[in-house]
Amino acid sequence: MHDPDVFRAMHVARFHAEPAIFAAPGRVNLIGEHTDYAEGFVMPVAIDFATLAGISPRSDGKIVLYSENYGEERSFEAAALPAKAGQRWTDYPLGVVSILAGEGHAIPGFSLSLWGDVPLGSGLSSSASVEVATALAVTRLIGVSYPGPVLARLCQRAENEFVEANCGIMDQFISANGAKDHALLLDCRDLSFKLAPIPPNVALVIANTMVKHSIAGGDYATRRAESEAACAIINSHRGGVPFLRDATLEDLEKWGHEMAPNSLKRARHVISENLRTVAASEALLKGDMAEVGRLMAEAHKSYSQDFEGSCEEADAMVALAQDLPGLIGARLTGGGFGGCTINLVEQDQAAAFVEALGSRYAAQTGIVPQIHICHASGGARRLR
Repeated sequence: MHDPDVFRAMHVARFHAEPAIFAAPGRVNLIGEHTDYAEGFVMPVAIDFATLAGISPRSDGKIVLYSENYGEERSFEAAALPAKAGQRWTDYPLGVVSILAGEGHAIPGFSLSLWGDVPLGSGLSSSASVEVATALAVTRLIGVSYPGPVLARLCQRAENEFVEANCGIMDQFISANGAKDHALLLDCRDLSFKLAPIPPNVALVIANTMVKHSIAGGDYATRRAESEAACAIINSHRGGVPFLRDATLEDLEKWGHEMAPNSLKRARHVISENLRTVAASEALLKGDMAEVGRLMAEAHKSYSQDFEGSCEEADAMVALAQDLPGLIGARLTGGGFGGCTINLVEQDQAAAFVEALGSRYAAQTGIVPQIHICHASGGARRLR
């Protein structure tokens, strides 16, 4: 996380006012991919990359947003906010303000500075960290407070309704509710959650393949439709299966022959991934890191072969990590088709692991990766 004192001085120099400063972390998902829209389980971790938001009131009725990352300042009338997104970085903070206004809150003028070190475009949820940091800052300014789960839902709505990105709630939820040195098992059906400890001698090594294959052509939508088609067949036979969360592997044995081959594979991934995610949380609670690593390996195989959501580079990154000293488990994390792998690594081996994995990956693919050593962070908070 960037230095809050430097950030404070930057805001004061620009706006000549003392800010209240808030931080909201990015996240990495340990296990549980493409289970959220099946009302299943995910297990993310807040990381020690974060967005800082500094806010101070204005008397001229304007909302002035400044991003240090983009080096840009933009101004809006608080009484006449844009009705829709403009395909700019300002969409995320403006979306939060729009949702809060829609909840009946009077929005005054303010200056808001944003500065983050969550790597952009890496799948570590920089947008959710911006939304949650903004929400904390603006609600503090207007004198209201929301519980973490409610704040996360408001931020998800900002992305769904204003930015018009069809994301689930995991990213905003972990940013708002994360706990230091813990993963969070989230039930996407009712937003209940429990914490599972990550041992202090374990580092989170996030390896960016530097490749992101486009899902705009419909791969994501196709896979979701294939999953839902399998669910519909199971539901037609025994009812009570509105989502694959409610289905079992036995259901696939009974009625998988009625499904298109791809639908069967997608459903097998989602159903088994839910089981693995719950099992991984139980293994963390028992301190059984070998079992966590085994489940991560199974999860990657399922993601790559049954969901077909990986790619050559991500599979290579996972494979190249397997015999490196200190590795506990490795898998592709996030939406898929490229992006980052998450590696659980013994802390005292992490630096050597990073060097070796980066060298191996560059030699095999010709791509120099970005690899970060992280730890489980606390959730969004005000910085004193």
